Amino acid sequence: MSLSLLPVSHIFLYSIAAAAILVYLPFLLVAYARVIVGYDFSAPRAMFDKLPPYAQRATWAHQNSFEAFMIFAAAALMAYVTGVNSPIAAQAAIAFIVARLLYSIFYILNIPPLRSLMFAIGSLGSATLFYLSIIQITA
Repeated sequence: MSLSLLPVSHIFLYSIAAAAILVYLPFLLVAYARVIVGYDFSAPRAMFDKLPPYAQRATWAHQNSFEAFMIFAAAALMAYVTGVNSPIAAQAAIAFIVARLLYSIFYILNIPPLRSLMFAIGSLGSATLFYLSIIQITA
């Protein structure tokens, strides 16, 4: 099924679900690193300093993903509820998902310029959905 066959409203809902999953993808790497260094059930948060640098960055990517998810979910739900139905809105939602996936990858690989670019693209996707929703209700 191609994306052109999906109604824009479905793209919003699927993108929210995908964004929720993306929150936890970096944590899989953190979990792996915790197993490697020896998981401490009595103090799991104290293990952070023992993790290798890639796992520390994965932790930060995981934490930032929660913050970005909240804003995106609000923007996508606002677009859904207000009936935004434009290709630009669908592209903004998809761009957010792709950017956030790449954000985590670039964060873990320690490529700050590309990580920052993906953060900006994801933020622009959310802002676009907010903007289109406001335009929709004022039109």
